[in-house]
Amino acid sequence: MALKIRLARGGSKKRPYYHVVVADARSPRDGRFLEKVGSWNPMLAKDDAKRIELDADRIKHWLDNGAQPTDRVLRFLDEAGVAKREAKSNPEKAKPGKKAQERAAEKAQKAADAAAAAE
Repeated sequence: MALKIRLARGGSKKRPYYHVVVADARSPRDGRFLEKVGSWNPMLAKDDAKRIELDADRIKHWLDNGAQPTDRVLRFLDEAGVAKREAKSNPEKAKPGKKAQERAAEKAQKAADAAAAAE
C-alpha cells in the first residue's frame, strides 16, 4: 500500500484550513486517512506559530515506514527540520510566453525601422 503524507482540505468556502494526514495514495483528497499528523491554516500570518502545527514524532514514524510526503508537505517538513527538500530550478519559468516574445520582436523591428528612416 503506497502511503502519502498530504493535505486534506477543511474549512468553509474561501476560508481554507488543511489537515496534514497520512493516507493511502489511492484515496480521495478529503477522503479516508490513517492518521492526522498536523494542520496548516493559511489564513493566519506567516510568522504566527499556529499557522503550521506538526507532530514530528509521528511524521518521522510514517516516513520510516515508507510514506512519501507531497511537495507542499515536504516544504513544511523542511522548515521544521524533519526532512530535507532539495531546491528545484526551472529556468524556463522566467521566460515570457510565446505571444509576449512575438510582441517584443515586433516592437524591436519597429524601433529598428524608425531608426533606419531617421538616418
